[in-house]
Amino acid sequence: MEGTTFSLDSTARPEAMADVPGVCELPLTRAVVHYRDLHEVDSPGGRIQDIGLALVLEGRFASSAEVLDLGSSSVKTLDLSSELVVLDWVYGPTLKHVSRLLVERARGAAELDAAGRLESYSFQMALGLLGRLGYGPLTRPTILRIGFRDICRDLDFHEGTAVRIVLGDHRVARAHLDYDANSLVFSTPSPEPDVLLEAAVLETFPDSDVLRLSEAHNGGSVRYQVRLSLPASLTEAREELRTVRRGLGALLARFEAERFEGIEQHLATFGSRDTLSQLHVRERRMKVEALRTRHNAGGGTVH
Repeated sequence: MEGTTFSLDSTARPEAMADVPGVCELPLTRAVVHYRDLHEVDSPGGRIQDIGLALVLEGRFASSAEVLDLGSSSVKTLDLSSELVVLDWVYGPTLKHVSRLLVERARGAAELDAAGRLESYSFQMALGLLGRLGYGPLTRPTILRIGFRDICRDLDFHEGTAVRIVLGDHRVARAHLDYDANSLVFSTPSPEPDVLLEAAVLETFPDSDVLRLSEAHNGGSVRYQVRLSLPASLTEAREELRTVRRGLGALLARFEAERFEGIEQHLATFGSRDTLSQLHVRERRMKVEALRTRHNAGGGTVH
């Protein structure tokens, strides 16, 4: 049984989270945390394997915590000293088992399947945690990230969690999902509005508000934000992801017809990825009838 030692000496420097004044002295080791871009420097949307859910391996100091991403099973050093969401805690034996798998993976050729075992074990841990907690504001970003990761793997598998669309003349737009703002964001390298992309996005997502975001400084890029309706349940989240998949597919078919034809043939043979089908969340079955919707009520699209 693990215990915590308390000191009555007010001049003693606390061991746990000693670099963060004014917070509790509980060490973060064994915590499962939801981390975001503010905790690490990465490209928009993160790397394709990451899911933004991590097990803290060593959390004595919050500003330099060693964690294991439960999607990619990669070890990272994050700054968890601000805006931290702790979703759950694992037992000591679980942490020891993960540490043992990490040691086996570090041995390299002697343990060829160790990396696969660690990745499978950590991801099943993530699915089990999400299933216990259920769908809600704290788990929604991670669930959306897992679902969008499937879309990227099917449509444009590369290191980043984004779908690249070649618009012509070496112009490339990148679409990533803003999990916290619940919006699809198209980034362009040009500081000027892209008329063709604007028209295509407006036509592809007719029921969503579409905003143009321009950088204030000189030489900044232009982004387009498609604001999606906030999913209130796992079922609605999966339906929203299907809408995003159809929309991105339509844009690829419009700008890169030959490439999209090859993608369609591949998906027709092997099927689309659906990792969220492995997530078992108990939800009430309810009949939903819309008495009024913003779109039907005459709400216009914002340009």
